[in-house]
Amino acid sequence: MSLIANLYPLMKPWLFRMDAERAHEWTTRMMRLSHSLGLLTVGQEKIPQKPVECLGLRFPNMLGLAAGMDKSASAVEAWSALGFGFVEVGTLTPRPQPGNPKPRLFRLPEHDALINRMGFNNPGIHVAVKRLEKRRTQAVVGVNIGKNFDTPNEDAVKDYLLGLKAAYRVADYIAVNISSPNTKGLRDLQAEDSIRALLAALKTEQASLAKEYGQMKPVLVKIAPDLDGQQIEALARVFNELAVDGVIATNTTISREAVAGHALEKEAGGLSGAPVKERSTQVIQAFRMLLKEGTPIIGVGGILSGVDAKEKLNAGAQLVQVYSGLVFRGPALVTDVLKNG
Repeated sequence: MSLIANLYPLMKPWLFRMDAERAHEWTTRMMRLSHSLGLLTVGQEKIPQKPVECLGLRFPNMLGLAAGMDKSASAVEAWSALGFGFVEVGTLTPRPQPGNPKPRLFRLPEHDALINRMGFNNPGIHVAVKRLEKRRTQAVVGVNIGKNFDTPNEDAVKDYLLGLKAAYRVADYIAVNISSPNTKGLRDLQAEDSIRALLAALKTEQASLAKEYGQMKPVLVKIAPDLDGQQIEALARVFNELAVDGVIATNTTISREAVAGHALEKEAGGLSGAPVKERSTQVIQAFRMLLKEGTPIIGVGGILSGVDAKEKLNAGAQLVQVYSGLVFRGPALVTDVLKNG
């Protein structure tokens, strides 16, 4: 294992004594510093790459960093150096916003889980775009876009169109986040009529931007795990009708069934990590059965090992992403997934 992977278990107790959001910010700064000093790759095991052709792109490998870990696109090169084949930044909104009041990120170590109600805190998409203009990485970069918290749902299309236009030039793909539970009313956009109107507008703009830039950039939709069978069928129907380029399954859950009785059970926000693993895999399976054969799925939710990643792939995902698992297992998770996933 790399030096960083070996150090993480020693640092983890100290980091876990720190407020979760503060620890995340500190870790990101150290990632950038370590990368600039060339330390991220010291002792790193050379794992044969298995490139994946997907979405019209060539991914160096099938493992990605999920949105939420690098909200401001400040450490893309460092994540790539850790071994990720792709990095999804954001969620980014048209205007900067501070997010919800703190504290808003909580660890549940007994369950290998996190609860967050961050609320799309980000510097605004234009700041992130300027950073991505200067990136130097082999990794594929996705830009996850959302609406500002004070934009009413009836005007949400405008925010997503602004995000798509801003991101198109620098992104390898764009992810449309309509499934975070931490922006009031956002998940209502998953209703059949709402999602059809939103995606129709985005597909029209995508075609226009493809002509302008001479390249078609794929647009994916990130969905929630808390969908029943009828909702999944309705979404799949719309995705097939409008030829959506791909689906990211899934976001965090509002269910607390898996952590019932925990002291933090009643904290508002999305639950991620091991408790969402099974439901995420079920949603992947359902969409794989309903989507057109050529529509890729990126599987995310509760991956804490290579075996977990393989379950997502076996369920029908072409690529996988991690977030919470990285908090609990550290950089060793990357090696495990790439070797055993």
